Amino acid sequence: MAVPDGLVATAFGPTLDALLPAGPPVRALALAGPGVPAPRADLVLVPRPPLTGEVWRPGGACAAVPLDAEVRAHLASPRDGARVPATGGLPAGVQRDDPLPPRPPSGFRPDRVLLLRTPARLPAVREPWLRSVYGKARGRP
Repeated sequence: MAVPDGLVATAFGPTLDALLPAGPPVRALALAGPGVPAPRADLVLVPRPPLTGEVWRPGGACAAVPLDAEVRAHLASPRDGARVPATGGLPAGVQRDDPLPPRPPSGFRPDRVLLLRTPARLPAVREPWLRSVYGKARGRP
């Protein structure tokens, strides 16, 4: 799976590398959503707004994977965590009163039960490539 550089690669790359067979990428993963040019990818990460819950539908024949709208926005355009004046730090004796945004303690880890139960119900699990992914997931904690 070809993954775009940046936070998407940091978040999903290690898990995809561990589960998918080695070799050149056959498919591509990309971010899609309103205001973003339509990517040429087989699998796209799309926003699901919290108010409507309606998954954004990309044009074309690519498969859409819904993400929380805030997560997808952070992956698309991360903000710098530094909140100090651009001309320098805070004056001596002044303490910050705004908390830094929460950060996840580790990278993306798929839910093991979900990862094993979903393909087990699909007829495609008998295909060699998906069977190898399923076997790797079963053998790892």
